[in-house]
Amino acid sequence: MVIPQLVQTQASYSSMAPKQNCKSKVSSLFSDGFLCAGGSIVALLVVWAFWSFMSTSPNTDPSFFTSSVGKKSALETPGEPTSPGFDLRYDPPDPTFYDDPDVRYTIEKPVKNWDEKRRQWLKLHPSFVPGVENRVLMVSGSQSTPCKNPIGDHLLLRFFKNKVDYCRIHGYDIFYNNILLQPKMWSFWAKMPAVKAAMLAHPEAEWIWWVDSDAAFTDMDFKLPLDRYKAHNFVVHGWEKLIYEQKSWTSINAGVFLIRNCQWSMDLMEAWSKMGPQSPEYDKWGEILRSTFKDKIFQESDDQSGLAYLLLKEKEKWGDKIYVEGQYYFEGYWVEIVGTLDNITDKYLGIEKGVPSLRRRHGEKVSESYGKVWEEHLKDAGYGRYSWRRPFITHFTGCQPCSGDHNQMYSGETCFDAMQKALNFADNQVLRKYGYMHKDLLDSSSVFPVPFDFPA
Repeated sequence: MVIPQLVQTQASYSSMAPKQNCKSKVSSLFSDGFLCAGGSIVALLVVWAFWSFMSTSPNTDPSFFTSSVGKKSALETPGEPTSPGFDLRYDPPDPTFYDDPDVRYTIEKPVKNWDEKRRQWLKLHPSFVPGVENRVLMVSGSQSTPCKNPIGDHLLLRFFKNKVDYCRIHGYDIFYNNILLQPKMWSFWAKMPAVKAAMLAHPEAEWIWWVDSDAAFTDMDFKLPLDRYKAHNFVVHGWEKLIYEQKSWTSINAGVFLIRNCQWSMDLMEAWSKMGPQSPEYDKWGEILRSTFKDKIFQESDDQSGLAYLLLKEKEKWGDKIYVEGQYYFEGYWVEIVGTLDNITDKYLGIEKGVPSLRRRHGEKVSESYGKVWEEHLKDAGYGRYSWRRPFITHFTGCQPCSGDHNQMYSGETCFDAMQKALNFADNQVLRKYGYMHKDLLDSSSVFPVPFDFPA
């Protein structure tokens, strides 16, 4: 997929800044972990626009995906149908990394020779080999306890439904975790043990896609341009100029990232997690990150600054394999997005009025084919800020739907209305396949039957 250059404005990501007493808090997990319960948020709005250029990517090593048929498993039940494509009842008795007592799921224990281990597993499970290079597992999560905000659990459910809808449409698996797998890795660090565990639990997946619980898919048709990332092992939204020239801790947002299931990624997770609260060097890393990024206003070490530090200080080791995506809304700041949704809706309806094929009713399972047709009519829409293309992911940084401790720049009502509008905007793209739509994006409970040949 070829994406033209664009100018995009950096969102405010500093609303994640925790107070100094965060070490004692473990109830807030993942997205709401950007703050401890009851903590106040300080926001930075750093605006920078620049042109970036796409890189070319060589082909993936095909030898990695070569497989041989293994022996039949004693666990397989003959005569019963299996799931299409994957033989879910076939697990041969041959030893794999799962039988190695030294392999640990925990973040503290490094995994070595993971490429070889994963390759061997795929050889023994040949039904999972076709298409492995494009296979994605989404991982998300939230806290294990009820939300403090009265509507927080409802909002988390809607955000989760949104992710399930997107994964179902595009054939991705999803793992949702709501427990601290490493009790000391609270807050924004909690994602890392979950990602590592997912890599081990899903050797059939080439990519693990972390998406914060407060991030919503607002373009159900757009699909990850994986060909764009063939030469890379990690994708994060950000701005290279802000990393290398401005040395800003808000140069990236670690709330959404794509990581390849390989040894390089295991090594990155090990280096990255050493900056976390479970590490004896946690306080030291807080001082290092604060002195490195002059716009960082709090002392504690955080995952976003840690990743920016690895890009800035160890570029040859990590940076060349990390794709800093700034050419579309890999994740976008909700404040600059939500106000454009009505205009985007009108633009898309206007296109449909003139293109009968886009108005055709169709089953949800073939939605991707219509997504390709849409691309022909979106060539002039642009990407990112000031475009009228649906934003891919809208991230509600600073709204804290579960704790309710939203950034003081916004009111709770502003955050709620914005989340409701974006979620209904996305839901309309789903419900239409079932024959219904929301008439009002601020009304989540009522729908209308979509007339035949709508919106002709």
